[in-house]
Amino acid sequence: MWHTIEFIFPYAITFTIPLLITSLGGLICERSGVVNIGLEGLMIIGSFAGALTISLLWPAMGAGQESIAIWVGLLVAMIAGALFSLLHAFASINLNANQVISGTAINMIASALTVYFARFITGSGNIQIVSGLRRFDVPVLSKIPVIGPLFFTQTYASTWLVVGLLVGSWYMIYKTPFGLRLRSCGEHPHAADAAGVNVKLVRYIGVMFSGAFAGLGGALILVTYSGEFSGSVAGLGFLALAALIFGQWRPLGILGATFFFGIASTLANVSQVVPALERIPGLILKAFPYVVTLVALIAFSKSSQAPKAAGEPYDPGKR
Repeated sequence: MWHTIEFIFPYAITFTIPLLITSLGGLICERSGVVNIGLEGLMIIGSFAGALTISLLWPAMGAGQESIAIWVGLLVAMIAGALFSLLHAFASINLNANQVISGTAINMIASALTVYFARFITGSGNIQIVSGLRRFDVPVLSKIPVIGPLFFTQTYASTWLVVGLLVGSWYMIYKTPFGLRLRSCGEHPHAADAAGVNVKLVRYIGVMFSGAFAGLGGALILVTYSGEFSGSVAGLGFLALAALIFGQWRPLGILGATFFFGIASTLANVSQVVPALERIPGLILKAFPYVVTLVALIAFSKSSQAPKAAGEPYDPGKR
């Protein structure tokens, strides 16, 4: 049993990390008062931008320097996601458009646009990369009994990058003046405006955070376990939204929710090679995380701690 857990755990963490960073971006966005259901589309944009950048840079890199192309690709994915999210920000903040409709449009545009450009560039609609990030064991820490084999073996550098972003985001939201302004814009934007806070600017920043983090999430799928852009991220953007709600709009809650989804999805993917899971029908395992998501959303619907002004257009003239 222990060997099974050791086998599954690194893959569960690998699957969790893109969900975690995408959901964290959604958290910052909704804390500012803007609902962003376009996370799926922004992940696709990040995956496309990362794949294109890495495929173009890889041949130009010398021996031993190929990993630079991967990290540049991740950076470009974040920038592309942040810039593309400005469409949602402009529609939601300046035009007071329905934020759900705007987010849906982002998902549709991102998927169609990236596939079109991928077909134009490669002729197939897919963009493959030669190699992704490599796994490694963390020195010293991987030797710790129990914890070491679970958390510090067969890991990616991107995992620790995202953990750092999680801690930094928690600190920013709860321990800095900007975090206080961010939360006030999502709870009582008119009171924040009266206190001299530029509500629209703060919301723009929140939306761009969600775009950058979702773009990074899409690119991390590419460089860890996917290996190619195919015009889809298999609904992980919507699962990240569910984790945001499941985690009650709190960083640590999101960490727990995304890790749960990561384990559930990993069990579904490796069920055919793990003897302990062979007796469970694959369909049940694949549907399990989504069924639990629906149950969780129903269970937490009455005790939701969503920001009070999330999804509501801000009109300075109305009090």
